[in-house]
Amino acid sequence: MEVDDSGGGRWDFLDWVGPDTSSCIFQLLDDPADLARAAAVSRSWRRFVIDHEFCKTLCRRICPEVANFTRAVVVTRSPPNPERASESSRDTEFRTRERDHVVYSYLGGALVSAKPSMDCILHCIGASSTDYFPEETIDNTLEPRDRVNHRPSYWSSGGHEDPDAPESLTYRLSSDLCMIDEIRVQPFEAFFQTGNPIYASKAVRIRLGHSKLPPGEESFVTDENENRKAIADENYVWTYTSPEFPMLPENMLQTFKLPRPVLCIGGVVKIELLGRIQKQASDHKYYICVCHAQVIGRSLSPEFMVDISDPADYSILKYLPGASNLRIEDIINSDAKDSTEWHSLVARYRQMRHVAMVNMLLGPVQFMDGDDDVGGVTDDDMYM
Repeated sequence: MEVDDSGGGRWDFLDWVGPDTSSCIFQLLDDPADLARAAAVSRSWRRFVIDHEFCKTLCRRICPEVANFTRAVVVTRSPPNPERASESSRDTEFRTRERDHVVYSYLGGALVSAKPSMDCILHCIGASSTDYFPEETIDNTLEPRDRVNHRPSYWSSGGHEDPDAPESLTYRLSSDLCMIDEIRVQPFEAFFQTGNPIYASKAVRIRLGHSKLPPGEESFVTDENENRKAIADENYVWTYTSPEFPMLPENMLQTFKLPRPVLCIGGVVKIELLGRIQKQASDHKYYICVCHAQVIGRSLSPEFMVDISDPADYSILKYLPGASNLRIEDIINSDAKDSTEWHSLVARYRQMRHVAMVNMLLGPVQFMDGDDDVGGVTDDDMYM
């Protein structure tokens, strides 16, 4: 910003206060929109904001998980221009910082967006154990009702003599990048057992991260072991772990709000159920049962995608300008003129939208045997 002095001369405010003081002032800005406005004041202000990477720093302050991104890339629909061979290393470095400024400026706006939150679960990956498969599968936790067709709908762990034995439910989210605000879990009340016991856990803890499995190996829940191989901890990198939240032994959807909104990089959520409080009378073992689960947040796709294909688990943030304006025909069909990377990322987004649409139309699968009984027993002799 240039200011007139009394003698008619002009000077830049940044030069007047000096770079150190100016940097301290800019670092006090806590709204990405304010940084964007500052960068638009003049060329010198824009250069100052870009050189000091204020937008990237603010994004990391808003959401520490952003530090997991090792590189930022702008993916355009048209093929990128070839690199300029005559460009100096200094110019190349500034162009890299300028690209980062654009990406993190838009990312900052997405992180603090007032877009309404919703349930982000796309499908189930697997459960640590299941008492009776498929009648008590994790897929039942996608159904908000505890009774479907007059039958109970819930997931049940295997029985355990140790009340401290943990369990976990792992889910794939609707996007590889989601801002998560809270988790909601409803323990199941066994209305068909004497005394209507509620099989809650003592506490809940949440992990967010990404899978190390090759695409396609993290399949839907179809195996009798509920994909226990797919949910093994060695197959995941957890970038965030929440504190423990106590769970109430009440038949209600309980909300566990995270201390701050958290960026889930990779689109995988594990809900850890810590400790057991309810024994089953028939076998004197402890169980945990969940009727319904939700992961509440906002998707950052399709404007932002992430590439975690690097063997060292480095994350590359990819910004697709204009992707939010994609029409249905753009998502369904590809154009031969589109850049290879744009085509790849849109195909990934199209795949996740397809799965979400199938889930919405079909809903959770309800298993039933030929005798129309739950778990092979009659309505008068239901088990956990």
